[in-house]
Amino acid sequence: MKVIFRLVGVGFIIFLYAACNISFEDSSTPNVTSGTPAYGDIIIEGSIGDASNLIPLLSTDSTSHQIGSLIYNGLVKYDKDINIVGDLAESWHISRDGLTITFHLRKGVKWHDGMPFTAKDVLFTYQVTIDPRTPTAYAGDFLKVKKAEILDDYTFRVQYGEPFAPALMSWGAAILPRHLLEGKDITTTALARHPIGTGPFRFKQWVQGQKIVLVYNPDYFEGRPYFDGYVMRIIPDTATMFLELRAGGIDQMNLTPLQYTRQTETPVFKKNFKKYRYLSFSYTYLGFNLRHPFFSDRRVRQAIAYAINKEEIIKGVLLGLGRPATGPYKPGTIWHNDKVKKYEYDPSRARELLSNAGWKDTDGDGILEKDGQKFVFEIITNQGNEVRAKTAEIIQRRLAEVGIKAKIRILEWASFVNDFIGKRRFEATILGWTIPQDPDIFDVWHSSKSGPDELNFISYRNREVDRLIEMGRSTFSLPQRKACYDRIQEILAEDQPYVFLYVPDALPIISARVRGVEPAPLGISYNFIKWYVPKGEQKYVMLP
Repeated sequence: MKVIFRLVGVGFIIFLYAACNISFEDSSTPNVTSGTPAYGDIIIEGSIGDASNLIPLLSTDSTSHQIGSLIYNGLVKYDKDINIVGDLAESWHISRDGLTITFHLRKGVKWHDGMPFTAKDVLFTYQVTIDPRTPTAYAGDFLKVKKAEILDDYTFRVQYGEPFAPALMSWGAAILPRHLLEGKDITTTALARHPIGTGPFRFKQWVQGQKIVLVYNPDYFEGRPYFDGYVMRIIPDTATMFLELRAGGIDQMNLTPLQYTRQTETPVFKKNFKKYRYLSFSYTYLGFNLRHPFFSDRRVRQAIAYAINKEEIIKGVLLGLGRPATGPYKPGTIWHNDKVKKYEYDPSRARELLSNAGWKDTDGDGILEKDGQKFVFEIITNQGNEVRAKTAEIIQRRLAEVGIKAKIRILEWASFVNDFIGKRRFEATILGWTIPQDPDIFDVWHSSKSGPDELNFISYRNREVDRLIEMGRSTFSLPQRKACYDRIQEILAEDQPYVFLYVPDALPIISARVRGVEPAPLGISYNFIKWYVPKGEQKYVMLP
């Protein structure tokens, strides 16, 4: 699948360069024997957020894309070492000038309803993505295509008018079934709730707010998954989810730092589960609605950054399981600029900046005022994520010390995304993004992406950033791209449209009966279809 920006609730390039200094920690007792691979059983995963739309083109949340990755395929994908490999395309040829890609598609692939997959589906996906009537945040990459054409049923060619570095991986986007969507309104199609793809699992059931059920695809071109089924249970609270894990009601979840460091360090957990730790491809931030008058002044945003103690959050909330964030790239990777301006905790500097911006406590009540308005604003975040809630409380306390009153509002995930973030009905938010393998950040940071249904929902606009983003995606030169993204990070550090808070450690835990989990630079889920449970340890049967 294409690795794209996604709102994290639980939390594209022709030449891919080494991007990782990644270490994994498996802190459980290893199994003495891995057991013999066997078909059967069901794996049940917990999620705090429900899906929004099971057509990946129309969704931006992590749950929807996680389900979509099991149902759909792109033309290409990343392997475990973050190299681009074929998916629905078995091979491709890139012209010497880098402007033309010819994809040779797999033959014999079928959609879940039995219809054959062909190049017509690829062309249709391209056409529906760039259709202005399609409310998608992901059209930008495909709009760079100058010409797309079918050479035969299993050969598809695209031409670009200028160099476009993310070109190849942009075709990792989910390919949609032409025979089911052509001539229909994609926003009202039944596929949003009953998807049909080419992937390793077929859709079976979605009970809103409760569960999503998938069953294995016996005709999958890479071989059927070992599991007969996959169930995602929607449990909007991590404490409740943990109780379900301990009781055996789910097999897999992402642990909170407290659960990882203390609550699972018991003989029972070490015997029955395996847990992992590695620096995640995501970051958490405090983002400002830049249309709000309080946050239009850069000095105010910088003051808030100085007023927040990131180390306090990492030690007190993450229990040390994470690193400070300074920008939109993962520390330790080639694209991260570790020389940008840092905002070490400095409340005196915060007060000075606020004063320079015209904010004074004229009535002595401890809250700053300007033009007759108190500096009081609301931070929203999503329900079920206690790490974000505690982060908000620490930020609230620190801002009070410099004369800013922050109120906290916790919202159910679907409402949070659709009614508040999507409709720009917020003043500030604590949220997270995934970090793509390619450095292109067009969809989140370019000013053209601040409209409805787009991902630049804070309405950030900076002409130099726009220019550098466009330059960075229009060259194949590693040094030139590096220079562009280094400079972008310097500007973002100065502008502070987000206070970049932290990059958390990923803390997944999985039932010990599940074998085949092999940590790699891409994470642990890349080979999910190869996970299995030995026959004698299987627990569930998928009913018709």
